[in-house]
Amino acid sequence: MTRHLLRDDDLSQSEQDEILDLAVALKKDRWKLKPLEGPQTVAVIFDKSSTRTRVSFAVGIADLGGTPLIISTANSQLGGKETPADTARVLERQVAAIVWRTYAQAGLEQMAEGTRVPVINALSDDFHPCQLLADLLTIKEHKGDLAGLTLAFFGDGKSNMAHSYVLACVTAGMHVRVASPETYAPRDDVISDADRRAEQTGGSVTLYTDPNEAAAGADVVVTDTWVSMGKEEEKLERLRDLGGYKVTRDLMRLAKDDAIFIHCLPADRGYEVEAEVIDGPQSVVWDEAENRLHAQKALLVWLLRQD
Repeated sequence: MTRHLLRDDDLSQSEQDEILDLAVALKKDRWKLKPLEGPQTVAVIFDKSSTRTRVSFAVGIADLGGTPLIISTANSQLGGKETPADTARVLERQVAAIVWRTYAQAGLEQMAEGTRVPVINALSDDFHPCQLLADLLTIKEHKGDLAGLTLAFFGDGKSNMAHSYVLACVTAGMHVRVASPETYAPRDDVISDADRRAEQTGGSVTLYTDPNEAAAGADVVVTDTWVSMGKEEEKLERLRDLGGYKVTRDLMRLAKDDAIFIHCLPADRGYEVEAEVIDGPQSVVWDEAENRLHAQKALLVWLLRQD
C-alpha cells in the first residue's frame, strides 16, 4: 500500500525514528542515495508562496537524482476545473511523488486517496509535518535522544505549527507544553489524537495560559509567527491577544540553562520573539532551516521504499 505523509501522526514512533536516522546519514553524506536517478520527476505544487519549502524540495529532489517539477496552481487546472483526485490520477502516471503546499487539509486527503504515488503535505492550514521532521532533526542534533525532552510552544495554539508540534513531538515521546490564550488553544480532536499517541510513546501534552509556567525547565522553546498566511486581516487582534506570549530573554531564563530556541521562519522580530533571542546564542534557527533539506530527502527516500 502506498504511504503518504499528510499529518504528523501518519508516522509511528519507530517510523519517525527511522526517517530521522536516515536524515542524519544523508546530512553526513549528501549524495549517498539516488532513488530518483533516471532522472525521475517529483511534482511540487504551490498554492501558497514559499522560500524554504520550495528551495529545500527542489534541491533535495535534485540531490536524490531526480527532477523537481514546480507547479503553481495559479497556472494549472488544480483548484479550478480539476479536482485534487483527478489531478493526482494524471500526475501519478508521470511522476514518482507529489508534494503539495496548500490550504485545506481535505484537498490533500482527496489527492492521496487511491493514489499510486506518495503524497506529501508541504504545509496545510492544519499541519506542517515536513517542518516538524526538520525541527526534530535539529533538536536531536543539539539535545540527543528526543524521548523525555520537554518542548514549550508559545503563541497561537490553533495554528498548523502548534498542531504539528503536539502530534510529532508526542510521537517522539516528548512532553509538549502549549502556552496560549484559551481562545487560541489547539483543536480538541488534535489533543485527543495526541493523548492516544502518548499512551504508546510515553509523551504528553499539557495546555497552559501562563507562559511562565510553560517555560519553566523546558529543553526547547518554540514560537511561530502570530500572523500566518491567510490571517493578515486579523493582525491587530492577534497582536493584542498574543502579546503576552512573546519569547523574551526573561522567558528564556525560565527554561533550562542549555535550552535551545527554534522558529520555523519567517520571523517577525519584536512581535512573537525578541531579536536578542532569535539572534542570540541559544537560537538554532539556521540549523533548523538547513535541516528542511536533509529531513525531506530522508522522507522521500523512506516513502519510496514503502512501495
